[in-house]
Parts: sequence; structure tokens; C-alpha cells
Amino acid sequence: MFGWAFVGLAISGGFTSDLAFQAQNYNSIPVSEAANRAEDASRGGEVCTEAPCYVWETEDEELIDYSDLSPDVEHLSLTRKEALIFPPSQTLLTDTSNVTVSASMNPVSDEREQFQQIMDWAIAQHLHEQPMTDTIQAIAHRFVGTPYKAGLLDQSPNETLVVTLQAFDCVLFVETVLAIARTLAQQDYSYPTFVNHLRDQRYQNGQLNGYCSRLHYFSAWIDDNEKRGTVENITQALGGIPLNKRLNFMSTHRQRYPQLVNNQANYQCILEMEDQLNAVPLNYIPTAKIHHSYDQLQSGDIIGIATTIAGLDVTHTGFIDRQPDGRIRLIHASPAGEVTISQDLQQYVGKIKNAIGILVVRPIGVSE
Repeated sequence: MFGWAFVGLAISGGFTSDLAFQAQNYNSIPVSEAANRAEDASRGGEVCTEAPCYVWETEDEELIDYSDLSPDVEHLSLTRKEALIFPPSQTLLTDTSNVTVSASMNPVSDEREQFQQIMDWAIAQHLHEQPMTDTIQAIAHRFVGTPYKAGLLDQSPNETLVVTLQAFDCVLFVETVLAIARTLAQQDYSYPTFVNHLRDQRYQNGQLNGYCSRLHYFSAWIDDNEKRGTVENITQALGGIPLNKRLNFMSTHRQRYPQLVNNQANYQCILEMEDQLNAVPLNYIPTAKIHHSYDQLQSGDIIGIATTIAGLDVTHTGFIDRQPDGRIRLIHASPAGEVTISQDLQQYVGKIKNAIGILVVRPIGVSE
């Protein structure tokens, strides 16, 4: 994943897998061990993993309540083929001589095969020759119906690069689609390039260096990726107003994060990260005014849903899906069960409890 501004209220759950590249001398954690750890953690009380987009209580598909933080271990029923875990490495995966695949990891070939199928399909559709608006929209549509799964990033005690094409939370969906689109834009269709884009987007300065290097808050994700030319925050240009609140959800809910509860170094690092983040101006477009920006929104724009929840910036995210008749839809990994398309952005946001509006981020290259 998520919100990643996204820090999380998330529910305990998720998984890890022994499907992994083994870079250098690092090893991955078997899925059974990770599931046991997650279940043990959940028995101890409320536990957060990542991204408030995991915390949903739905009365119907379009009514969401983020206030229920009770543990949920149902998400542990993932199969071994639903994600890959890339252990931390000093080098990116561009040098494949430093990457090996264990002979026991047969499902890795399935994951690579799915990626290659996506590349073959995208090339056949000439997406590598299209504006990024069309590329992102087409890739996002291809994943419609893909299952929603929470807690995918937090089952290993050591930070690892998780890659999944078969299940998403709201943030992982955005990151994965964006990474595929960037891979196509480069016209470099290799799996390592895709993985590198994921790493680049998910971690501060594009470097995986422990739990604290992950961009846990979505506003941190925006700020870091904007500095490195991946996206542009256009919220203020679309009429956004200041979001005046202090972001401190993680540090004030330490007991809900297994990676913080008994790790003072991680906790101190999160405190410092929050202090730095609170110095960065943040804007949002109020819910009632979202429709005023419809003419300027493009397919592929990334939406973060701002919240009144204390200490938190964003609780959910997805992509704009603009229709030829001007309708503005949201395509997103919904905790209601799968990647889906909500038919009107403003109406959807208006039905989310605690939502106050949106942030809008445009991937670089989307504008023509």
C-alpha cells in the first residue's frame, strides 16, 4: 500500500509470503510464520498496520465508517501467489546479477508471468505510445474486480519490499498502476524496472532503509514523490484551501503499531518524521466544491480523501476515471471487496464518514 498519508488506522491482518527474490544474503519470511505473528499480534488488542483505507465498516458499498478500529484477522486467508516479498538490498534490481530466485519459489514464475501478460497486453494496445492519462486509465480498468486485501505491507518484522498483482489495498493499487504506467512510459518492459518504480514511489528518496523510510502518511508520499519529479500536487491550483491540522496519528497511537510498540528507535524516527511533515503546507478541496474542479480533472489524477480524524490527513485513495461525457468517476481498491468504479467522485466522497474533501495529485507526464 495506503492513509499513506496513509498512515494508518488499519486493521490487523494481511500476510507475507516466501515468494521472494533473495537479494544479497537476505531471506524472506514464510507465509505461515508471518500469519502466526499477525494472529498473535491481533490477540493483544487493537493493532494498526498501514493505511486507514483498511478501516471500513460498510452498510452498503458506498457508505464507509473509519471509526471501527477493532482487529480483523480474516484478511490472513491469502494464498502464496498473491504477493512477492523483496528483501531490502543495498542495490536496486537493475543489476540482475545481484538477484537470485530460490528454486523452491515456483510461484514467482506465476507472478512474473502475470506481469508479462500485462506488458504484452499493454504493448498490443499501444499504451506505450499513448498519453499517460490513457495508460493509467487502461491499466486501472484491467484490475477491476481484483480482490481487496488489507495489511499486506506489515507482516515482516523487518521492512521488505512487497509486490503484488493479485490483491491490493487502496494505496498498493495506486502505487502498482502508477509503477506499471511509468515502466511503459520508459519503454523498458522488464520486471526489475517495475519493481524499482515501486520501491522509488514507496520509500523516502526512493531508498528502502527500514520501517521509518516508508512514506506512511499520504501527504509525505506526495511531498517526497513531488520533490523527485514523479507527481505534482495540483490541489491548491484547483482551488484547494489549507488543511490546518497536526499530523501525529502514528505517534499518538503507538500501541496499535507492532513496529512501534517495542521499538524506541522506530518510534523516535516517526516523531521526527511527523515534525518535518507538519512544516509542509497541505491543502484540500472541500467536498461541496469538488464538482467545481471537474473540468480540470484528468484520468490518472490521484485522489486522496481528506479526513477529520485527529492526527490524520487522508483515509483513502484512488484514480480519476474521466468519461467522454465529462463524468468524473473514481476507480479504487474498495474495502467493500475489490477494485471498483464509483460513478461520481463528489457523491462518493460525500458518503464517507469523516471525509471533508480531496487532495489531487497529477503524475508527471499526464498533462499533454
